[in-house]
Amino acid sequence: MKVLLVNGSPHQKGCTNRALEEVAQVLAQEGIETEIFWMGVKPVGGCMGCFQCEKKKECVINDAVNEFRQKAYKADGFVFGSPVHYAGVSGNLVGFMNRLFFSEFIGNQNKAFYLKPAAAVVSGRRAGTTTVFSQLNKYFTVQEMPVISTRYWNMVHGMDAREVEEDGEGLCNMRVLGHNMAYFLKCREAANKAGIPLPAREEPVFTNFVRE
Repeated sequence: MKVLLVNGSPHQKGCTNRALEEVAQVLAQEGIETEIFWMGVKPVGGCMGCFQCEKKKECVINDAVNEFRQKAYKADGFVFGSPVHYAGVSGNLVGFMNRLFFSEFIGNQNKAFYLKPAAAVVSGRRAGTTTVFSQLNKYFTVQEMPVISTRYWNMVHGMDAREVEEDGEGLCNMRVLGHNMAYFLKCREAANKAGIPLPAREEPVFTNFVRE
């Protein structure tokens, strides 16, 4: 089993990465492979709504989005981490997730994410964390991904990784998140071995709130 953890911060070794490392350490202790995927600092543009992903089976813009998608097919769970930028998700991560989730749903019928557990992790200096946490979780529910929780909201506080070390409660919640993710993955593995089938799926219905 493997969990991909996405560092959506422009700082490779900053607060967001420190939170993800805490989750990854627990997952490793539980016998689960992990990889932290850093998006880097190159600009990631948003979705253009061209719908070419339906034909190409990937985003028409070939950058970190398509690189990550190839890894996602082989992953069993995900953690997406973001710093707080003006009480919202980091700009690059918004573009990344918009294109990743949209092109996967349209182009590949959600093969990378369907019923795979996901969690959001947020780092903030002071405020705006709950807004970012809510924003990230909305991606998961649209993709039919079980959301993994901890005993509080998944966030750490600090201006840099050193200050995050002083957030004992935040790091504790990261460890709880790791244990909860591991438990869910092991339950799913046991269900597969027991021959429990996945839920019946229906064809999507899009009404756009329009009635004839």
